[in-house]
This record gives sequence, structure tokens and C-alpha cells, in this order.
Amino acid sequence: APTGILPTRGLVFDLQQNHPNPFNPVTQIRFSVPQDGLARLTIHDISGRLVRVIVNGWMPAGTYVKEWNARNDQGRAVASGVYFYRLEAGQNSVTRKAVLLK
Repeated sequence: APTGILPTRGLVFDLQQNHPNPFNPVTQIRFSVPQDGLARLTIHDISGRLVRVIVNGWMPAGTYVKEWNARNDQGRAVASGVYFYRLEAGQNSVTRKAVLLK
């Protein structure tokens, strides 16, 4: 599926499991925000350090698919291992686990 926005009927706040998982070198993260507002999708390492900001800004209500290419905010490839991705929007937040296997 292409990266972008999908139909918006019956939306609830949702962060789905990334696919594929484990992944190498690219994975897709699908999420829904039920109302217009600020949203933030971030990737963290096993120690909780911020690795990459995927989304940080105003988003209309909708379902989105974003890719993460296993690179940090400086564009460098990250090591194999467990990462956590976190979606925050409004008063909601959820975190899920992704595994990078090289």
C-alpha cells in the first residue's frame, strides 16, 4: 500500500503492529487519529532514547501509513534490535514494539 491517507469512516485512535515485523530494511506503520489535531509518531531504542521522528504536526482525522527505513534523524542506519514506536494524539498515546533483523 502506498504511504498516505486512507478513508476515514468510523475512526478510533489506533496504532497497529508494524508490517513486516521483524523487518529489514523498511517497515510500514499504520495508525488512525479520529479527529483533526497534533499528532506525533516517534521511534525509540530499547533504552528509551529518541531515534527518529516520523510525524510531528497537525494532521486531519484519518488513517495513515508511514514507512520507517531503519534510519535515525541524522539519516544513519540503526543497529539490529528491538525498537519502540509511539503514537501520541490528543490525550491518547500507545506504544508498540518493532524488531529490526539484519
